[in-house]
Amino acid sequence: MTSTDSAADPSADPTHSTADQDSARLRAQLDTLTTEAFRPELAEIDRFETFEIARIMNAEDAAVPAAVAGELPRIAAAIDAIAARMSRGGRLLYAGAGTAGRLGVLDASECPPTFNTRPEQVVGVIAGGPDAVVTSVEGAEDSEELAARDLERLRIGPDDTVVGVSASGRTPYAVGAVRYARRCGALTVGLSCNADSALAAAADHGIEIVVGPELLTGSTRLKAGTAQKLVLNMISTITMIRLGKTFGNLMVDVRASNDKLRARSRRIVFLATGASEQRIESALAATDGEVKNAILTILGGVDAPTAEKLLAEAHGHLRTALDAATGPTGPTGSTG
Repeated sequence: MTSTDSAADPSADPTHSTADQDSARLRAQLDTLTTEAFRPELAEIDRFETFEIARIMNAEDAAVPAAVAGELPRIAAAIDAIAARMSRGGRLLYAGAGTAGRLGVLDASECPPTFNTRPEQVVGVIAGGPDAVVTSVEGAEDSEELAARDLERLRIGPDDTVVGVSASGRTPYAVGAVRYARRCGALTVGLSCNADSALAAAADHGIEIVVGPELLTGSTRLKAGTAQKLVLNMISTITMIRLGKTFGNLMVDVRASNDKLRARSRRIVFLATGASEQRIESALAATDGEVKNAILTILGGVDAPTAEKLLAEAHGHLRTALDAATGPTGPTGSTG
């Protein structure tokens, strides 16, 4: 080997740092990922008219639901397993870094007002902590140990579920979270946007939504982010349906914490019962604004304490409580 060859070959240079070697390995790894692929046909997209760029982006986004559809059997299996554990008192936790972590935090934060869950029931854990939701703390994603420490503080157990979210499927933080949770006996789900990912391999349920290369090379907040949002919507929404947080397609566990939600509560009771405004107001007043209880008092013909008791016995499932109230002959106390 000539001196020139030696200079061109970093591995032959004794001063070549471990950091440089790690960087080279990471670049090689990224080269294999579909989400990082370069699209030469878009190499001059900055020269395109704005409308044309918007048209291309819209067409790209339209392909995402089809990619999600291909994973529906695995998504459904994961949801059934999550719901079974949550019905025993377990928690649902999302763990990720960057955009993936923020999407998890977003989904978790919307569960209390939508489904009246306790704040600790659905939790978003993001690399770098809460500050990373609004400020980039990208270096935090490189540590499996950090993920383990973050989950250790939450005392993960067998009834819990940890969903690792990572577009690449290789992010150490997400992979580390899943590996730690599995050691704790928790259910694990790995959601990524590349096939044969380390994240899916580490999890009990691997979900891989392969949406292809991004419009901007490696900008996985685009199609990959959209795909992750769609799947997280499914996980939280369908799990809550399975847990009895809805009555048909009505959000009967909605928490009326502001004027809009109070108005929505009244509308939900009307849609479920068809009762008069006066009857609805009376039912909500008697049940301290609990939509599910109010509906049961109207449709089941029971008083507020009985509605509360029946719902407790039905573990919050309104249909089950309503069946118990009405029985084969109609509502309890009904004259017809």
